[in-house]
Amino acid sequence: MKIGELATRAGCDVQTVRFYEREGLLEAPPREASGYRRYAERHLTQLNFVRHLRTLDIPLQEVRQLLRYAAEPESSCAQVNELLDGHIALVRQRMQALRALERQLVDLRRSCDGDASHPCAILQAFAAAAEQQPCACHPASTG
Repeated sequence: MKIGELATRAGCDVQTVRFYEREGLLEAPPREASGYRRYAERHLTQLNFVRHLRTLDIPLQEVRQLLRYAAEPESSCAQVNELLDGHIALVRQRMQALRALERQLVDLRRSCDGDASHPCAILQAFAAAAEQQPCACHPASTG
């Protein structure tokens, strides 16, 4: 199959296929005499594998490692578990940071009562930050 058909069947853009191929995450297919790439079903399977890992927000470097593990049947599940444990830890850190960001935004939103007769407290906080002054959303630091 040609690259357009592969992309369609995988539900992605042709540029995505080319990117994964450049990154070494998708095996380069043979080329026809015309120069067109000729993909096989194994390329579709490999592309779907990579895309599935990316939906889990697994970084490209870890995708490479998981592809190596998948290609080595003798590799231990412990290696895969270790990799996923590290990814889980990063996800938890990001979730904690996002919860802190949510609290900041909620506090900032509460600072504005929506009364048009007063200057908007949210915009005042943004202006203070722009002037490197303490603001409502980052009171302990400058902008």
